[in-house]
Amino acid sequence: MEKLRNTLNKVLNLLAGLSMTVMVVLTTYQVIVRYIFNSPSTWSEELVGYLFGWSTMLGATIVSGERGHMNIPVLVDRFNPTMRKAFHIFAEVIAFIFSATILVFGGFQVSQLAMGQQTSSLGVAVGVFYWVMPICGVIILVYSVLNIIGIANGSICLDTPEDADFAKVEAEMAADADKENKED
Repeated sequence: MEKLRNTLNKVLNLLAGLSMTVMVVLTTYQVIVRYIFNSPSTWSEELVGYLFGWSTMLGATIVSGERGHMNIPVLVDRFNPTMRKAFHIFAEVIAFIFSATILVFGGFQVSQLAMGQQTSSLGVAVGVFYWVMPICGVIILVYSVLNIIGIANGSICLDTPEDADFAKVEAEMAADADKENKED
C-alpha cells in the first residue's frame, strides 16, 4: 500500500509541477507578446486559467494524501489515543464521502454537462477541463482508504509532540533503571 501511495505522490507532484511550469512559461509568453509585440494572445490566457484550476485540484489531492489539511489539534490532541484514532478515522470517512459525492459524482455530472460547450479560444470542450474533479476525487478516495487502513493498523502515527516527549522520557527512565540494576 505504501508503494501505491508513493507512486500516486510522484505522479501528482510531477503533474502539479509540470502544470505550474507551463503556467509560468505561458504567462511570460503573454507578457512578451502583449507588451513587446503589442499582439495579445487569448488562447494562452485561457489555457493558464484552466491550468490554474488543475493545479489547485492536484494540490488539494496531494495535501489530502499527506494528511496535511488544516485542523484544530487543540481539541483532538486532548483525547486519549483510542479516541484520537477514532476521530481521525471519522475525519477520513467524511473526506471519503465528500470526495465521492461532490468531486466524483458531482464532477462527473458537471463534466458531462459542459461537454457541449467549446472554449472560446482553444476550441476544446469545456468538460475536458472539468474532468480534473472526478479524477482527483477518485485519487482522494484511494488516499482516504489508505489513510483509514494506516490509522487503523498504526502505520500512520497519531502521537502528539507531548506523547513523543513522554515516550522519550519513559525510555530514558527505563534505560537509567537498567543501568542502576546492572551496577547493583
